[in-house]
Amino acid sequence: MSKFNRFLEDKVMVVAGKIAGQRHLQAMRDGLILTMPLLIIGSLFLILANFPVEGYLNFMEKTFGESWASKLGYPVSATFDIMALIASFGIAYRLAEKYGVDALSAGAISVSAFLLATPYSFLYTPPGSEAGIEVTGGIPVALLGSKGLFVAMILALVSTEIYRFIIQRNIVIKMPDGVPPAVSKSFVALIPGFIIITLVWIVRLAIENTSFESVHNIVNQLLQEPLGALGGGLVGTVIAVLLQQLLWVCGLHGATIVGGVMDPIWYSFMDENRLAFQNGTEIPNIVTKQFVDVWINMGGSGATFTLVVAMILFAKSQQMKQLGRLSTGPGIFNINEPVIFGMPVVLNPLMMVPFILTPVVLVVITYVSMQIGLVAKPAGIAVPWTTPPILSGYLATGGKISGAVIQVVNMAVAFLIYFPFLKMWDVQKYKEERQLEDLTSTDSNMNVN
Repeated sequence: MSKFNRFLEDKVMVVAGKIAGQRHLQAMRDGLILTMPLLIIGSLFLILANFPVEGYLNFMEKTFGESWASKLGYPVSATFDIMALIASFGIAYRLAEKYGVDALSAGAISVSAFLLATPYSFLYTPPGSEAGIEVTGGIPVALLGSKGLFVAMILALVSTEIYRFIIQRNIVIKMPDGVPPAVSKSFVALIPGFIIITLVWIVRLAIENTSFESVHNIVNQLLQEPLGALGGGLVGTVIAVLLQQLLWVCGLHGATIVGGVMDPIWYSFMDENRLAFQNGTEIPNIVTKQFVDVWINMGGSGATFTLVVAMILFAKSQQMKQLGRLSTGPGIFNINEPVIFGMPVVLNPLMMVPFILTPVVLVVITYVSMQIGLVAKPAGIAVPWTTPPILSGYLATGGKISGAVIQVVNMAVAFLIYFPFLKMWDVQKYKEERQLEDLTSTDSNMNVN
């Protein structure tokens, strides 16, 4: 076991630490987090518009008219449909912060570059017509939302790299010392902003003369579709969860590191489900951000809530009993750092086995259950990750009881996997406590004599 621990410390932790500290992954993670408050607010309105209680629906229709649900959809569109726009600013802002350059200017330039790369035309099919009409002069809302997320991310990273490259080489317009700082910063951003906008404009003109027609089409065909096929399937999700757990057992926050890569894919799937749920059509995707947060990471990464319950009910050692009591409150809200670092799970060859195995088993159970129609798919509702189990499953499926039931099943499975390992660990801790008590008792007797 000591050799295995040394391998983790000397090899795995070094590589994982470098990945965790990679500034571009951190910027993508932190920039996407900027969209979360808006998505949660939009989800609240989405729940209100589709709350699965007949009496409530009848009351709202009688009180506010037949179109009441569509009116509640206005805030939903205003939050979900600008996801890429917000991410474009947020990612550039966070990356510029890490380079120590003006983040506000970098974010503004990134948004401008993203809008420049987005075609101002879309096909509109009038009601009752089969042929679409090309409408110009307007930005497709879909490309400002989840469908444009990958383009927004790429341009945010590229534009900020160009911006900081020029700034750090002092190729800027400097104003006199008496000029207000805000004005001075705007002039500093003038040259790099002009260069970035010009480059994006040239790229757009070049792509318009190809069969791809737009940057969005290139990214969709060459990047988003292949990554979506991987991240949206069972195998890809298992791999992502495995990496998440392996990073955790090395002491690194696996959910945020893996999320920096997978979240854009899962967010786009979430929004596709949201649109289908709003329109009353079949929900297309199983794996979304909520799939992992709600059904796999119950009680935190590794689904450790049932481990906490097992410690309270069955542990004999005082250390495990006390840890279980202390971890109950955070565990209800899916926070499990007390367990991961207090048990510990980190660098613990015994407990890392169920910690890695449990989420993988839960992915398979949940995915298959949703695929065969036994459990409702996630409805695209951005349930906060701190929402307690049972309630989160009910809300994430748009009020389907099957979403809560499968959480109960998953917790039972997690309990069965964790329990034998907990017993072995608890016996070891109990022996250590007894040995310490015997040693203390012997020392006390010697002092008396």
